[in-house]
Formats: sequence, C-alpha cells, structure tokens
Amino acid sequence: TFESHKLAVFFKLEESFVRDATFKIEDYIVSRLAKNFGRAEDNGFINGTGENMPTGILAAKGGADVGVTTDAITYDDLVKLFFSVKPEYRRNGVWLMNDETALALRTLKDDGGNYIWNHVNDTILGKKVCISEFMPSAGAGEKPVAFGDFSYYWIVDRRPVSIRTLTEKFALTDYIGYLAYEFLDGKLTRSEAVKVMQTN
Repeated sequence: TFESHKLAVFFKLEESFVRDATFKIEDYIVSRLAKNFGRAEDNGFINGTGENMPTGILAAKGGADVGVTTDAITYDDLVKLFFSVKPEYRRNGVWLMNDETALALRTLKDDGGNYIWNHVNDTILGKKVCISEFMPSAGAGEKPVAFGDFSYYWIVDRRPVSIRTLTEKFALTDYIGYLAYEFLDGKLTRSEAVKVMQTN
C-alpha cells in the first residue's frame, strides 16, 4: 500500500525583481523548484523512515535487506554484496554511494593489484556507479553502499506540483512569496531487489 505525504517548498523574491521585464520569472521558478524538490525527494527516497515521509532504501523497516556486514569496505565485501543479490536483480543492478565512499573505492585494488573501479566508464564489476550526497559515509551502524535493481523502488505522485503566490503576507517588505507543494510516496516493493552493506 502507498500513502500520500506532503512535500512543500517556500521561497520569496523582491517584488521589484519579479516585476523586472528582463527577468524570466517563470523559468527561474521552475528551475528553483526542480532543484529544491529534487534534493528533498532524493533524501526522502534514500533516508525516509516511512513516518510522514517516503520509506527510503536505507529504512530499517521496509527498506533494503542487509547483504554484507563489515568493519571496513574491502574488495571481497563488494563481491559478496554483488552476489548477495539474486541474478534476476543483478542483471540491471547499479551501485549507489556518496562521494567519500566513491573516492575510497576508486583507490581500492584486488589481490592482483588491479583497480576494482573501471575509470573508463565508472563501473564496478561491470555495473554503473551512481552518486548521491544523501548516502551516508562508512561508520558505526551506517549503510554506505547499496546495490541492486532500483526499478523496484516505486515512486507514486499523487498529483502535480501546485504553486500559490503569497502577496499580502509580505506586502510591507516589498516581497512576493511562493509556496509550492506536492503529494507523493515511495517504497521498495521487493526488499530482495536491493541489498546494502552495513559497517560496524
């Protein structure tokens, strides 16, 4: 079952700036809202708890299963995580991590002295690496790496983004406010489709 969670963005602009004939207000609003909503959704779809927000990939309840537990990320751990995912989900699998983890893995080598990160096409074990700043870094109880088929993470948009212009509220300060909101939910429909690595 999917629920409906409200996500809102608010910002204000000087009225003289908005009324400027050379300023493309529509383009600015669309660009700013896309960036703000995108960041909030990215965080929710990864770290959401399911309480008044989506159930994220890393959620303790309803999130991805733990495939590997380790003290420090090694080549063997990545291989174990890779094979902890069933073949049907490995086929379209991708890696998900943050910049700090990606930097550490770029310098990691196998027993033969070969880099495990393919610097030509940014893949590990032949699978694409995706970066998100909202993935945690390695640490006690954290889940710094996820791998699997993320097409099984379903996102439901209940209705399109709505925007309200707030003119009276900021009239005395010569500002115009904009309030935008959307209703959505997201959750992993098959927990075995994505596995995460947990560090001690």
